[in-house]
Amino acid sequence: MTEPKSYHFKSYRFGQFVVDRRSACLRCDGAVLPLRPKTFDVLVYLVQHPGRLVPKAELIDSVWQSVNVTENSLVQCIKEIRQALGDDTQTKVETVSKRGYLFASPVVEIEGQELNDAGGGAGLAAGADRALPLPDRASIAVLPFDNMSGDPDQEYFADGISEDLITALSRIRWLFVIARNSTFVYKHRAVDVRQVARDLGVRYVLEGSVRRAGNRLRISAQLIDALSGSHHWAEQYDRELGEIFAVQDEITRSVVGAIEPRLLAAEGVRALSRSSDDLGAWELVARAQTQLWRVTREDYATAIGTLKQTVTAYPDYAPARSLLAFRLLFAAHMGWVDRDGALRDGREHAVRAMALDNSDPWGQIALGYLAMMERRTEAAIAAFQRAVDLNPNSAAARGGLGHCLAFAGSDHEAIAHAENAIRLSPLDPDMPIFIGAIAVAHYCAGRYAEAGRYAEEQLRLRPGFHGGQRLRCASLAQAGRIDEARQFLQLVRSEQPQLSIEWIRTIVPYQTPELMERFLDGMRKAGLK
Repeated sequence: MTEPKSYHFKSYRFGQFVVDRRSACLRCDGAVLPLRPKTFDVLVYLVQHPGRLVPKAELIDSVWQSVNVTENSLVQCIKEIRQALGDDTQTKVETVSKRGYLFASPVVEIEGQELNDAGGGAGLAAGADRALPLPDRASIAVLPFDNMSGDPDQEYFADGISEDLITALSRIRWLFVIARNSTFVYKHRAVDVRQVARDLGVRYVLEGSVRRAGNRLRISAQLIDALSGSHHWAEQYDRELGEIFAVQDEITRSVVGAIEPRLLAAEGVRALSRSSDDLGAWELVARAQTQLWRVTREDYATAIGTLKQTVTAYPDYAPARSLLAFRLLFAAHMGWVDRDGALRDGREHAVRAMALDNSDPWGQIALGYLAMMERRTEAAIAAFQRAVDLNPNSAAARGGLGHCLAFAGSDHEAIAHAENAIRLSPLDPDMPIFIGAIAVAHYCAGRYAEAGRYAEEQLRLRPGFHGGQRLRCASLAQAGRIDEARQFLQLVRSEQPQLSIEWIRTIVPYQTPELMERFLDGMRKAGLK
């Protein structure tokens, strides 16, 4: 049976360029040059009428048909075409003042085998036969978000969301992110994410859509492990249509903040199922991170052992150094390891991590925690702030800055950063640390009932969190619930036999003598000596 004629698309060649209508893309020597759909349609119409002045009204009627758009939409498309063609002197697409445009290059119609010979069949078909190898770390492709509204103005918003997500994810140093030019070819196509993963050589795919109804926007997104087909995360965001860039920024922050810990968790679970001898540097780090999230002495000992193994095998791998430094310092804060040894080793690993990669937010977080433990407050805040600047969508960086500000007595700033971390990643495995920052901030401000409430929530999530246990004791006592505080202290001391006033003075990183005395006063009231 003969295929209907409407499905046969002629393509066009001029110079080294091919307007490939079969794949809906522009190619140069076989490589795809990304164009938005309407921009591609304008180019198609021009190359179909080479050497003829095409009036602006004719172009708009042909491309946008019954949709009302301003002339500026056409001007933007022409600008994008010229950028793609490198036509700075307007020798290919000429402007005829106040009238329209003329495509000045000679054009040849091509189809079938001739199109393949011109490079038109090289793109996705090649990937069907040969999968690219996966990188040595977590890898992701962000597919162009679908515009489900049919509103041409929403094309810009959907494209902007995709571009902003790629830019934001690229700030995560341990994550390999496919560039926009390689993913744009999938615009307005029904795709198989497994084939996308094979074509681009990635494990994870982030896809989504934008829909408008009146003054409401609905943005949907989902994170898929393309190799197994499993969904790791999905979310819907409903927003009022206001300042479009503000909405775009908010959605980008929310999506990236939410999926970073999900990617870490997924990578860690994969690594846990395999022998250590079979794991590379990144997989060992991911395994350790999964163990650390349980926040117990035993799990920390296991994770720190894994990280030391990683640093020995891969001494120049910055993420392993950064994570080991941070977790040694955190273990010292909890009282699980010797403080002096942890600070010495933590400093060595943090400094080496920065020498290897001073743009890694994890390394800045480690430096911040080191300075906080040594009560070098300004240096600590500066390092945590640098981590936030490097990746504003990192819940870990925001939470670390909130914790440091809380111990320094800047309660309002601390709570703002901790709440920002929670908004960025509402199901984050590090949630007890974010909540702990809020608890410390309330305690330092003298709001003991609130501090106790947040400490209880922290312990509900992680009963073995020793910092939360100590804070709950002090908060109960300062709130006048002395009997409860003393009873709870007995339980705490059974898990922390080294606990004493002098131990707290040495270990717990309150940044001023006044704040330290306020905490010690609560612990004394609870019965600690």
